Amino acid sequence: MAKTVKLAKGIMEVYDFGTVKLHAYKTNDFITDECFLVEKNGAAFLIESPCFFDNIAELEKYIKDAGLKYEGTVISYHGAGASFMKGYPVYSTKNADDYNHNGGGAGLVNKFTGAFGTVFDNSIYTTTDFIKGDTLTLAGVEMKITITGEAFDIEIPEINAVYTHMLGHDCHSIVAGAGHADAIIAQLEGYIKKGINMILTSHYTVENLEDAKTKIAYLEDLKKIAAANTTPEAFKAAVKAKYGTYSGENYLDMTTGFFYK
Repeated sequence: MAKTVKLAKGIMEVYDFGTVKLHAYKTNDFITDECFLVEKNGAAFLIESPCFFDNIAELEKYIKDAGLKYEGTVISYHGAGASFMKGYPVYSTKNADDYNHNGGGAGLVNKFTGAFGTVFDNSIYTTTDFIKGDTLTLAGVEMKITITGEAFDIEIPEINAVYTHMLGHDCHSIVAGAGHADAIIAQLEGYIKKGINMILTSHYTVENLEDAKTKIAYLEDLKKIAAANTTPEAFKAAVKAKYGTYSGENYLDMTTGFFYK
């Protein structure tokens, strides 16, 4: 069970594994970001970053008040928010850095800047340390790095957890067509085969393998619904009819656009 710490804006769920603690920060921002502070022996690092100035200040205060020795920020899918812990090392891969400066990540930052204005920190992180190979160790915690089409996923064997961009067992997510759905299914089936205990994502609370199975069924359904409907309007209506309680309709709009280019 996690210990819940309510902050002024966000919520911190603290999972204690003994030598390692995972602080899962629910920002409560406009795009429901989550980021993850990993602590061991008084040192810590962050996976992804808050990108609204009030969350940045809140998380910096949390780290300072906890007396943690901060070792750096690991940036994968979310490149904005570079004012957070400015001056500390920033770890990323070449492909994630390109995604956030020139690719789809940069496009999303431009979109969010227009939508949210000055409360949104649209500065993009400059990578100080490029990840070489398939492992990275910070604060005495080893991470396994898996390159993806956009950025990279992270496995933390010591706590039997993985970080990936999106899951959300009861919300829509961005699915760029049937091929992408199959890739996500294969990824989730890999987690199930490994017996991963915790799945961490940028836009949802901590999930588990039952949630992964739920998502696989949803993705299989998306493909079937797309095959049965010839127009984007019919596709979206059919998905909403079956998954009417799901949140994230903006993501369903994006998925519809990919399936019906």
